[in-house]
Amino acid sequence: MTEKFVLKGVRPLGGEPTDVILRDGVIAEMGAGLSGRGAQVVDAEGFILLPGLVDLHTHLREPGREDAETVETGTLAAALGGFTAVFAMPNTDPAADTAGVVEQVYRLGQEAGRCDVQPIGAVTVGRAGRQLAELGAMADSAARVRVFSDDGDCVSDAALMRRALEYVKAFDGLIAQHAQEPRLTEGAQMNEGALSATLGLAGWPAVAEEAIIARDVLLAAHVGSRVHICHVSTAGSVEILRWAKAKGYPVTAEVTPHHLLLTEELVASYDPIYKVNPPLRSAEDVAALRDALADGTIDVVATDHAPHPVEDKECEWSAAAMGMVGLETALAVVQQSMVDTGLLDWAGVADRMSTRPARIGRLAGHGCGLDVGAPANVTVYDPAASWDVDPAQLASRSRNTPYAGRTLPGRVVATFLRGHATVLDGKPQ
Repeated sequence: MTEKFVLKGVRPLGGEPTDVILRDGVIAEMGAGLSGRGAQVVDAEGFILLPGLVDLHTHLREPGREDAETVETGTLAAALGGFTAVFAMPNTDPAADTAGVVEQVYRLGQEAGRCDVQPIGAVTVGRAGRQLAELGAMADSAARVRVFSDDGDCVSDAALMRRALEYVKAFDGLIAQHAQEPRLTEGAQMNEGALSATLGLAGWPAVAEEAIIARDVLLAAHVGSRVHICHVSTAGSVEILRWAKAKGYPVTAEVTPHHLLLTEELVASYDPIYKVNPPLRSAEDVAALRDALADGTIDVVATDHAPHPVEDKECEWSAAAMGMVGLETALAVVQQSMVDTGLLDWAGVADRMSTRPARIGRLAGHGCGLDVGAPANVTVYDPAASWDVDPAQLASRSRNTPYAGRTLPGRVVATFLRGHATVLDGKPQ
């Protein structure tokens, strides 16, 4: 039987309330007083309707680290967070550096069915930074890879980065760079500054990120190929990106929710839950990142959802893994840091968390807006709700959230993937 839902009184992009019918996988009708006959009625009075969120930066860990996450658990977390598509990073074991591995991840996503999974291919063999991976074969595979990254490690060799940019230009591909000059961050543990000196932790200088960004935007301009900067974290990086965009260089960039909200002061607790790459930065950096996301210098919000098993986080700081889970909390954190502060409206959220990431990743069928006839990849969100973050209640296999015990605003009420409810009334379907 064809699934049909009517969303009663929902507010598209925070606008005026209306009724929306989802049928045959598309937005079939919009208008006041639509009949719910033969449909499942969702009382959405006062709720926001957004296009399904798209995450350009998710770690699903499978294959190889299923103790931390699987495609099934990660996509469930994504659906509960309002996402209808995620881009899966290639730092798996083995690395997603061949057509065979990316096709495996792609098939696992299709089997899970919670949201679309678009694999990202490694730039270099084994992500080792020495030899280009099978970029063309991955692009021609069933997964149709268009984004490539060695995320977790930087493509630090300038000549290799240039060759990668030249190679992917032929099929409108994208290199997503983890901007971290390795020689400047050997042994680094947190943001470099007065606090790192006080705490006795090796500093991670802002220039280690900024130097790679400066190099790569110049390389992208020279080659005429697209580069995307992962998890921007410093005010200096923002200024370089602003300059590059003013020059018309083909660069895009992302910021994580945690870098929009959390600061280095939390590291004073020595709790490894706050250990992340790049590190939490200063309040001044956070303010610059928020302004850059608001004015479009930073294009998108991407979660960098990085699950780790308990033993990799509940240990001394120096031995702890870097990363935080973030799919289920992303929209709430963006509401708190950007919407409730007046920096973005809900149309802006839809642009930064759905439209632009889908466009950057060349992902068809997502980020298409809320017009009649568009794919019914949509999210219903209650901005007036609030919830207390309990790690034990998260769908992710890992529990390394920095928001444990915090009260966050908003609640994802429903997520629809091509008209099929993957989440309804806040519960997985």
